[in-house]
Order: sequence, then structure tokens, then C-alpha cells
Amino acid sequence: MSNVQKQLDKLLLKVEKPARYIGGELHSIAREPLPGTVRFAFCFPDLYEIGMSYMGLNILYHLLNKTDHTYCERCFTPARDMMAAMKAADVPLFTLETKTPLKEMDFVGFTLQYELSYSNILAMLDLAGIPVLSKDRTEADPIIICGGPCAFNAEPVADFMDVILVGDGEELLPEVCRIRGEFRRAGKTKQEFLAEIAKLQGVYIPSFYGEIRDEKGTFRGYRKLREEAPERVLKAIVHDIDTVDFPKELIVPLIEVVHDRSVAELFRGCTRGCRFCQAGMVYRPVRERSEEKVLDIAKTQLENSGQGELSLLSLSTSDYTHFEPLVTDLMEYCKQHQVSLSLPSLRMDNFSFKVLDEIQGVRKTGLTFAAEAGTQRLRNVINKNITEEHIFTALRQAFDLGWTSVKLYFMMGLPTETYEDLDGIVDLAKRIMDLAKEHNGGKVGRYSVSVSVSNFVPKPDTPFMWVRQNTPEEFEQKHYYLKDRLKKIKGVNFRYHGSYASMLEAVFARGGRELSAVLLRAYELGAAFDAWTEGFRQDAWEQALAENSIGADYFALNDIDPDAPMPWEIVDCGITKEFFQREWKKAQEAVTTPDCRLGCNGCGVNAHTECRWGGIYAE
Repeated sequence: MSNVQKQLDKLLLKVEKPARYIGGELHSIAREPLPGTVRFAFCFPDLYEIGMSYMGLNILYHLLNKTDHTYCERCFTPARDMMAAMKAADVPLFTLETKTPLKEMDFVGFTLQYELSYSNILAMLDLAGIPVLSKDRTEADPIIICGGPCAFNAEPVADFMDVILVGDGEELLPEVCRIRGEFRRAGKTKQEFLAEIAKLQGVYIPSFYGEIRDEKGTFRGYRKLREEAPERVLKAIVHDIDTVDFPKELIVPLIEVVHDRSVAELFRGCTRGCRFCQAGMVYRPVRERSEEKVLDIAKTQLENSGQGELSLLSLSTSDYTHFEPLVTDLMEYCKQHQVSLSLPSLRMDNFSFKVLDEIQGVRKTGLTFAAEAGTQRLRNVINKNITEEHIFTALRQAFDLGWTSVKLYFMMGLPTETYEDLDGIVDLAKRIMDLAKEHNGGKVGRYSVSVSVSNFVPKPDTPFMWVRQNTPEEFEQKHYYLKDRLKKIKGVNFRYHGSYASMLEAVFARGGRELSAVLLRAYELGAAFDAWTEGFRQDAWEQALAENSIGADYFALNDIDPDAPMPWEIVDCGITKEFFQREWKKAQEAVTTPDCRLGCNGCGVNAHTECRWGGIYAE
């Protein structure tokens, strides 16, 4: 029994949900590593319940543990009670599988899913006894590596990272680990290893670049500090996801997690072109799995796990080429095995309702519509190609089939938004309730509409990356404006997000390396679990920004010159800047761009990989 295990047995009696820290779940892999094996700790910077719902963890865990050179284990951010207990007992942060301290691993890898989870990265490194700044680490320390959607602008955490992987990781990460083992056996240094992997597409080594700033401190670009470093880092692309192994034995959590189900990925990428959506841009082009592979993955996962729910993973599920025959087959299988089928991101057409009606039967859960904006003008601005006719045609069919609950998702503070657009949200909710009453003899009854509003955050690599964000005060005024009007409509509930946290998200989404000092100071002042309302410390962030003489207005609250160099442009997401500028101009004119499946829109991704809808773009 390891020393950590002995101490852990005592700590578990003192904390809430001790099963978060013990491992040993069905299909987890606990083994004694062979000599020379590369040890990789996959770290999710949030609680076990959140991290175990992330499919990317299962994918990379599965792929790394299939190799003969790497052993992957897991680690999550301990809850505050466990963190305090570990510090008091001087127990370092450890892996779930073998209870090995993170500082003894070869790699400590973080997934960057959300900007407000960055403080938890520092908390985990600190608890592990690993120097948080890369410049302070030695040959004896693990290599700190990260990836995920926020890696497309990882500059705010660049000072903490040795390696940043950008794009698809299924082929890139195992290759990085293989080279590490090879170089270690040859007695080569970390710097030699970093120089070698910098040649790989998708690998960004922050220490190989220095910032260029003018006399006012304004960012002007980067200079290469090492010859091996590319001028820009092109994202890694898995060209054919049908050939990449997808896990058929998911780890089955010991406690309830946010998404406790089997998952099969239909395709990666999106052709819709919503102008606020970073994922829809950076994960282009669309790459589909074959119907046969999806069926095999889904059925085998269910048989191996005993899960009672299956979900299909994609950005727009019903856009899958063989959607109808696939879902028909899966429905038949799920009914036979008493498994519920979840189909997120459905297009509300006739077949979708037929499917939903068959799946949900008598017990019908709420329908969700991501309308995003309250008026057609603003939906055109953001390129959300749905109309009120689409929405109400779908709702009439839904009410006819027995649905009584509708959830509407909107974004607030979108570019060019006016109070008329907010009135459009109120009008839409009222008309839906009027339609519900028609189906219920003029009474509200058990019909309800939930209006949920999130605050618009400008993200890199989108047509809106240069646009100012509303101030927290502007957001709050709009929240109260909607609240006052929606509360007058019986049957309508209203929910909205915190304003300062949204501003901070924009600061870290668009900021540069100067934010590393802000992040470190905020952590020292007590920031952690910033993605949780009850954990968010606004005072710590305000003090950290002030002490570093950084105003949030520069990063979040001002428009940015589209021709100015930006920190994230060291990474090439595969989409041209000209495309983003063209889309931003069309947005200002409220002109839409059609789905890529109807013809090439000239985003530029087909210069790097085959795009099935790519071709000659005609202006």
C-alpha cells in the first residue's frame, strides 16, 4: 500500500462524497507500469462529477492505454473540503488509478474547456507540489501540457504550460508521448524533446516565442526564439474519424455525475456557420462516422456498461447524413433493451418529432429551442437560420403530440442588439403561451415556458471576435428589463447568468500572456472554482486586475481593430482571417450565409484537409 493510500483512508472519513477520490470504477485501468512506460495524468480542472461527464477524457484515456508506451491515469480538482484536508495532512495531489503523486508523473495534462476553470489548474499544480510557472521547473518535474477548445487562445495560461496541443488530439497526443519515451531512453533533455515535438502539426511551445510590444505596451505580434518553432501553429486535424478508435468500454462512475450515459460521436464539426459559435468554426470541416461504426459503438458500449441511456454526440445531431435510418435502428434496439435514447441538438422537422414522440412516449420531457435572439433581424445578424415560422410550426406539432414544457435559450448583448430585440424575446414567450392556451381550452394549466438568457462573450476565431462586450451594468439593466416584462406573463419562468463572470470570461477569451500574472495573483487571493456561482470570488479578481494595472475594458468592453494583430493568431485554426472579416461585414448588414452543405462559402479549411462540401468559392 502506497503512503498516499494510507493517508487517504483517513481523509475519506472527513469529506463529502469520498467516492470522488478512490478510483476503481468499472473499466478504469489500474496496473503496475512496466519500466520505461511514459506516465500521463489526465487532469480535469473541476470536480469528479463534471470531469467524468466529459467524453474527451474517455477517448484519450482509451487511446493512450491502448499503446505499448504510455499509461494514462486520471485526476480531478478536489472539492474545497478535501483540498483543505489534504493540505493539513500534507498529502500531495494524486492519480485515482494508482494513487501516484502527480509530481512523479512524466506528463500532467489539463483540458481547457472553459476560461473560468483556469484557477483550478493552479490549485491542482500547487496541491501537487509542482512549480506553477514553467520557467521555475527543472528536469525532475513533469511536463505540463494542455489542449481542448480554449487552447485556440491559451495565451492567458501560456506561462504555466510547457506544451499546448491545438486541435484534434487522438493522433497527436499518443505521438507526443511516444517521442517522450524515446527521448528519455536516449538520455535527451526536456528542451531537446520540446524542439522535436515542435515540428508536429498542432504543437505549440509557448517558451519558443516572445511577445513584441510597442512603447505603449500594445501587443504587436511574436518573435521566434527557437529556429524549430513554426511561424504559426496549424491545428492538428484527424482527417478521417471513422478510422480512429472510439471507446466501447466507458468508465462507469461510482457516484452520480452530470451526464451518466453511453455516448457515440456521430460527427465532428458543423456547417451551420453561427457567427458567435467558436466550436462551429474551429472544428471544421465536418467529418462523419459511418452508420455501421456508430451502431457498433453504441450497442457495444451499452452491453459493456449496463447504462440506461444513450446519447448521440455532435454539434447538430439531425444534420448527420444517415440520420433517419440510424435513429430508426437505434430506437428499435433501445426499446428492446429498455434504454432511453437522447438526441440533443435536433432540427425540429417532421421526422424529429416522430422520433421524439416514439422515444418519449407518454412521459414527455421539455423541448428545447435555441432561438438565440428575439427578432428575425438579429437572428440574421448572428446567422441563426431559423424563422418564427420554423419555431411555431414545430411548437404546434409538439403541443398536438402532448408536450407541455418548452425551454427557450437566448443570448443577450449580441452585436447590434437593441431593446426592440429584447422586446422580441418577450413577444415570442407570450405568443408561445397563447398557443399553449389554445391547446388547453384557454387556460395555462400545466403548460410552461422557460426563458434562459446567457451573456454574449466574444470568442477568438469567430466573426464576432473583434466586437465589444456589454458592460456588467448594461447586462444587469437588460436582465431587469426582461425580468419585469416576463413576470407579467403567466406560465413563463426567467433565468439569467452573472454579469461580472461573463466579463471575466471575455477577458480571458481574448487576452494575452499578461493575464498569467493576473490569474496567479487571483489564485493567491483565494480564487478557485470560478465556474461555480458559490465559488466565484469577484473581489479577488478585481484586486488581481488592479494590482497588475490591467483594465477589463481593453479585453472585453472595447471594439478591436480587425486589422490589428491579436494574441491568438499564433495559432492557425484553419479558417482564414478574410473569411471572418467577410462574415463580420455581412453581420453588420444583417445578411445571412447559407449552410456549407448548400455550397462552399470560402472559409479556407479545405486548404488543409478534404472538405466534402469544399470547392471553388464564388463571391
